[in-house]
Amino acid sequence: MTPFFVQFKCQLGKSYDVANRIADAEIASEIYSTAGDFDLLVKFYVEDGTDIGHFVSEKVQVIPGIQDTRTIITFKAF
Repeated sequence: MTPFFVQFKCQLGKSYDVANRIADAEIASEIYSTAGDFDLLVKFYVEDGTDIGHFVSEKVQVIPGIQDTRTIITFKAF
């Protein structure tokens, strides 16, 4: 499995709705509310060899209430 993170900037007043929709879709491992430039930080796992770009654009960015995303691909856990 390949882990990666996505930061979400949500439309005003939609952070909890977006978090709930991600949780209901059962596509995320962990969902965190954050302060700063982004509203949510979400950890995902995909099967090795899965195209992360396609996963994000087809399963994540289609969720209503999302204004912007930033994908963080990780290389190694310590």
